[in-house]
Amino acid sequence: MRILGIDPGTGILGFGVIDVRKGKPTLVDGGVIKTPVHEQDAIRLQTIFDELTEIINLHKPDAMSVEKLFFARNVTTAMTVAQARGVVLLCGQQAGLAIAEYTPMQIKQAVTGYGKADKKQMQEMVRVLLNLKQIPKPDDAADALAAALTHAAAVR
Repeated sequence: MRILGIDPGTGILGFGVIDVRKGKPTLVDGGVIKTPVHEQDAIRLQTIFDELTEIINLHKPDAMSVEKLFFARNVTTAMTVAQARGVVLLCGQQAGLAIAEYTPMQIKQAVTGYGKADKKQMQEMVRVLLNLKQIPKPDDAADALAAALTHAAAVR
């Protein structure tokens, strides 16, 4: 099974692609989609749509795992991230992917065994689970890979 994990954001959207064969996950690709801060929202969302569609067409995942929006400190940020999540879900739906959504706590629990793990613990476990020499960079890509690993654990 090939899983595309997404850490949603408008300025930086993390993505990670893993293959799971006989229960063992391996890294296929990971990175970020960046959009300029001063660009109009509609243009930024179009960029996310175009680049994510390209990633889906290139890697042909079977499923998409998306981190759920889970904060309310800054309403403006929450709204723009929610818009990006909408674009992500649309891309997955149009591609016919099975789509799963997980809260940050569910992702932390699945990857580290502790629902309140910190960022460093998460990144280290992503490195260990994917048998990598280094922690994936940037952080957004590591978070997206954690979302993919969560789905891999959920569908075993």
